[in-house]
Amino acid sequence: MDIRAPEQQYNPYRVYTREEWARLRDDTPMTLEPGEFDRLRSLHDRLDLQEVEDIYLPLSRLLSIYVDAMQRLYYAERQFLNIRDRKMPYIIGVAGSVAVGKSTTARVLQALLARWSPRPKVELITTDGFLYPNAVLDRQGIMQKKGFPESYDLPLLLSFLSDIKAGRRHVRAPVYSHLTYDIVPNQWAEIDQPDILIVEGVNVLQTGKLPRDGKAVPVVSDFFDFSVYIDADEAALRRWYIKRFLALRDTAFTNPKSYFNRYALLSDEEATATAIAIWERTNLANLEDNILPTRPRATLIIKKGADHVVESVALRRL
Repeated sequence: MDIRAPEQQYNPYRVYTREEWARLRDDTPMTLEPGEFDRLRSLHDRLDLQEVEDIYLPLSRLLSIYVDAMQRLYYAERQFLNIRDRKMPYIIGVAGSVAVGKSTTARVLQALLARWSPRPKVELITTDGFLYPNAVLDRQGIMQKKGFPESYDLPLLLSFLSDIKAGRRHVRAPVYSHLTYDIVPNQWAEIDQPDILIVEGVNVLQTGKLPRDGKAVPVVSDFFDFSVYIDADEAALRRWYIKRFLALRDTAFTNPKSYFNRYALLSDEEATATAIAIWERTNLANLEDNILPTRPRATLIIKKGADHVVESVALRRL
């Protein structure tokens, strides 16, 4: 995987083949039970014992090193400054395109990290809850750009992450329903002083425009201690999205309450054409304009090939 621009002489990443990365597991124990794989895996994503052993256990080992180093730095700084504030949580961002398997990666990491000794408190939040309600998107004329950076309530998301980093108690996040394709009114997810927080979303590595006056302009990734980008070729992403759309047509879309219930009776040909149109109009445009450009900002890049099989891993040099 060539991360470098043609003119760039220094590659900021060390790139490992699947086999090289798998050897870095060392003696990291397998803590997942066989029955958990179906619960952790998203629709049509790949997750089996081999994938966890080769990809996620080495990543879990690496993260344990990063978290331990950050904690030691924090305690040293606290002693130097003579302060007694609470330890800040370690925040991990997970980014990538629609249909690439971000949710699977985030859930697997949560399950593995929560079983470290001495059992840290690991929470997971997705940025879907910080989308503007559909009524707002309709009013602003950007319903077709749902998932683009402008469709998120960024001040609310930044406020949430700021409160988490400050160690505040009972921080609330809005709840999103994939059934109704909208924010659920008057429902909240509560995050209470986790040791580790995983934040998953398509645009979590997005940057903002630099101010001309030099004033601080925070972005979501400012709050991350480590970030993972799940990568795949556009042709594979397109194929996975169509396959997922067809599966949802026969399952979730059949629910009368589903926002996409109108697609439930489409033929295979009609459903495929609809999925392609949505992919090209919204998801591909978002990928090319907003998501893919943030890939070089990740700490670690997981590159998938056909059938969601991870082919290589790139780790940013220190």
